[in-house]
Amino acid sequence: MTGIYDSGLGGLTAYKELRRLCPDENIIYLGDTARLPYGTKSAATIKRYAAECGKYLCERGIDRLLVACGTVSANALDELCESLPVPVTGVILPASERAAKTTSNGRVAVLATGATVRSGAFERALASIDGRLEIMSRACPLFVPLVENGEGPDSQMVKIAVEKYLSDVRDFDPDTVILGCTHYPIISRAISEFLPGAKIISSGEEAAKEISRFCVKKENGRTIFEVTDDPEGFSRNAAVFLGGEIENYSLVGIGEQRL
Repeated sequence: MTGIYDSGLGGLTAYKELRRLCPDENIIYLGDTARLPYGTKSAATIKRYAAECGKYLCERGIDRLLVACGTVSANALDELCESLPVPVTGVILPASERAAKTTSNGRVAVLATGATVRSGAFERALASIDGRLEIMSRACPLFVPLVENGEGPDSQMVKIAVEKYLSDVRDFDPDTVILGCTHYPIISRAISEFLPGAKIISSGEEAAKEISRFCVKKENGRTIFEVTDDPEGFSRNAAVFLGGEIENYSLVGIGEQRL
């Protein structure tokens, strides 16, 4: 069984791709909705949240973990790999590898949360793949709350936020843009319209492709969705990602919530 972990809804972009590639895989999805957004938290707090959620999913019986959260992948992936008894895949390296193969002009933009940008994880990954790349990273802190509240690419608030954060990115003229947070694909059309001609890389989808290589086609394709707050709201907003509300969901306690 594969575990997918995100701060909220964003990891559903990775889940959707993994389910497409591995229809027979049993999956448990954990959204830490009680504590999102992660992108405004300190690295120490993100590591604590990640350790608690990773431990919980291992207790649920997963045999591999997809960290479908750019912020956790940037700030806590090494710790998860060291502490958990299962293989762990993040979104940074798969997306960086795809971007390096995709770019023609050598200019890559990374759109992510503040915590991810501060970590420098994408810059390090891209530089290790091709040191000639020019990289611009931009924190977009309003994108996650907008998506979690059901705002899509046609929302006027989304368009204002896109213009606010990406004006200098447009001047940089990247031909490849990494969506370094798995929430961002929901508003990718608004991003594409503001950055016409740029190829968009979904970090969640690239990570799902990576972990799909290890899925064994011998299970029955069940999915369990678990969240740490507002399961009904999660199910309702999940329709934006999946095309319909989910049914098999429940509320769980993580870390201090379990005391």
